[in-house]
Amino acid sequence: MFEYFPGNYVWNLGVVASLNSGGLIDEVDRACRPIREAAAQGSDVGVRQFMAAWRKVADQLREQAEAEEAAGHRRSAGQKYLRAAMYVSQAERMQSAKDPSRNDEYRHCMEMLEHSFRLLDPATSRVAVPYEGTTLPAYFTDASPGGAPTPVLILWNGLDSTKEHMYTSGFPAEMAARGVSTLMVDCPGSGEALRLQGLTARIDTEAWAAACVDYLLTRPETDPSKIGLAGWSLGGYFAPRAAAFEKRLALAVAWGANHDWGAVQKRRLQREGENPVPHYWDHVLWVWGQPDVETFIDFAEAVNLDGVVEKITVPFLIAHGENDRQIPLAYAHRSYEQATASPRRELRVFSAEEGATEHIGLDHLPHVGAFIADWVADRFGEIA
Repeated sequence: MFEYFPGNYVWNLGVVASLNSGGLIDEVDRACRPIREAAAQGSDVGVRQFMAAWRKVADQLREQAEAEEAAGHRRSAGQKYLRAAMYVSQAERMQSAKDPSRNDEYRHCMEMLEHSFRLLDPATSRVAVPYEGTTLPAYFTDASPGGAPTPVLILWNGLDSTKEHMYTSGFPAEMAARGVSTLMVDCPGSGEALRLQGLTARIDTEAWAAACVDYLLTRPETDPSKIGLAGWSLGGYFAPRAAAFEKRLALAVAWGANHDWGAVQKRRLQREGENPVPHYWDHVLWVWGQPDVETFIDFAEAVNLDGVVEKITVPFLIAHGENDRQIPLAYAHRSYEQATASPRRELRVFSAEEGATEHIGLDHLPHVGAFIADWVADRFGEIA
């Protein structure tokens, strides 16, 4: 993995995620250069400096985008809004859950991203998925030709990502190029659902899946026989769990095999493995709505796919990096070994030689994304 900040895994993860989500190396360098000394102090120290440095580059891009739009240069303006939104989303992800400025930064990111939809990608729009008396915020990228029934892939976050990260990764565009629409959802515990609505995560994620499928079935451009679900990072628990019980799904993808996330938390208490974000324990308590670490550790034991993946009865892909420093590779093998009821289970391990070997393939995100997009399109193509 490219390591701009030697020894600071968490900050480096943000850098490679940005570069593999459309970021330009000059802009990323201008954001990172002023904070190299802060990075040497560890991942928790200096996160506000990280935000300020990246926001400075994003603000410059926004000013340029506004000028381009005023001049009638819609494409140039949209590209700049898109990169600015992506940089803010990556920096916002690094902030403490207790930082009172965090929600303002998140709103700023969403505003710029929606400007980019208007200028660059009218096939993508903001939607709301009805869910237990409220809604789950989402983006929908429509790949249907003239509104004809089309396959749809539901895409879910992990512990610290958002629907903005999913969109800027370029993965929905890859799915659209293969004739598959994408519903990118901020489920409880992630993104806008957590930040602005206070919805926290839950173990029985089939409730989210049911809400997403119900919503998609109200859209005439959805092919009801071809609705799939993929989840990355902690979504590698969320998605298989949902697919085991929501039988209207046609396929499932664990983009990172989070088979026993509860055990991972015990390892992190012992400082084994890498954390995905600064201020880690504050973050997980925020996501799950738990009062303290001791209570959370007991609760997290149930975030486990033993006895669950055996119930998956649709094609199931597990994609995992050989050098994932957050989630052990052994969990990918465990999910594969237990998914015996799947009519087509597949384990794809990405090696260091080819890239995409780190957590969810962030070190070579387009490579793993293209593989998953092809697999999903192929499986939908096999459905009569």
